[in-house]
Amino acid sequence: MTIHTPVEANERVYPMPKVPAIAICLDGCEPEYLDKAIADGLMPTLKRMRETGTDRLAHSVIPSFTNPNNLSIATGRPPIVHGICGNYLIDPDSGEEVMMNDVRFLRAPTVFKQFYDAGAKVAIVTAKDKLRALLGAGLKFDDDRAKCFSAEKSDTSTQAEHGQEKASAWLGMAQPEVYSAELSEFVFAAGVKLLKEWKPDVMYLTTTDYVQHKYAPDQAEAKAFYEMFDKYLTELDAMGAAIVVTADHGMKPKHHADGSPSVVYVQDLVDEWLGKDAARVILPITDPYVVHHGALGSFATCYLPEDADRSDIIGKLKATAGITHVLTKEEAIKRFELPGDRIGDIVMVSGENICIGTSEDRHDLAALNEPLRSHGGLTEQEVPFIVNRVIDLGTAPELRNFDAFFYATTAAAQ
Repeated sequence: MTIHTPVEANERVYPMPKVPAIAICLDGCEPEYLDKAIADGLMPTLKRMRETGTDRLAHSVIPSFTNPNNLSIATGRPPIVHGICGNYLIDPDSGEEVMMNDVRFLRAPTVFKQFYDAGAKVAIVTAKDKLRALLGAGLKFDDDRAKCFSAEKSDTSTQAEHGQEKASAWLGMAQPEVYSAELSEFVFAAGVKLLKEWKPDVMYLTTTDYVQHKYAPDQAEAKAFYEMFDKYLTELDAMGAAIVVTADHGMKPKHHADGSPSVVYVQDLVDEWLGKDAARVILPITDPYVVHHGALGSFATCYLPEDADRSDIIGKLKATAGITHVLTKEEAIKRFELPGDRIGDIVMVSGENICIGTSEDRHDLAALNEPLRSHGGLTEQEVPFIVNRVIDLGTAPELRNFDAFFYATTAAAQ
């Protein structure tokens, strides 16, 4: 073990781990997925962890999307601190709509960087490459103390940029298709090999929600995914690591009884109220991987023209079926702990079984082969938080998924 003192990151102090501290983010893991798979006897290791370790539910950050929550887990803080409040935004510097996956958008150091700077060995494996640069910010790969690579680009990873030359060849698994369960399996398999052979002090494994977007908790394909995960979890647990299993967000059905998507198209509404394109509705779920959700989620933000009556628009949106919350920028900053310069004048959230879209003609839903399942709102905020050791969670009123590394290192320090 190379760490000799506790590590400070973003005004939180992380204990010195005596064994490897691992956090696993199961993308889109609605708690029901685990309940169904355990009930069928498919997850004996996770079942035992629940019974003999620590089993709680936690809250994700809002919006309950991938990038904000992964970076909250990585920094131990909400988006108002680290700055990543979606997958997609209007860049306040340029006014252009861009992906929020560039390191320049990150405003706080990660836990990984702080542990690395303290002398620790750090490993990060992510399914999609969109997160890799953000999660690996500040790491250096010239001294064999850091590895950060994705399953998606595992054929082309390099020692200089990722800490691992050709990760797919190293692992002995072909680079998976991006829309596949195998993309996540690669992450788990890499985690096992790293723990066994490289022995990181701190490790983060984060997956893709391809399966969860396609399949409900009681479907065989979903159960097979969690059965597969449990086999890798068994290996990680057997090697003595302290492990926290959590998620970035849940997942809910967002479709009508006939299977067609349930959507309220807000850009079309504000165009009627204010004129064509006078306002701009931004969907922060938008990313390069829209086949399984069509860029439809339950959180959106809207930029209004200067002469618009914000109170009037808020009133009309609150009266719109399916929209459950409409907040001013100031209210959203306070309630959801969001960076004010990266959200619009209005923030809105839709209900459990409906999504928010821009204009109907802008969404290509041809690739949705199954009824739409998605996330982003308050109804997808509840996530599992399971530790393979008994830990004292204190009297905190609310456990957050971004507490994962604090409690992983706490468990590893016992």
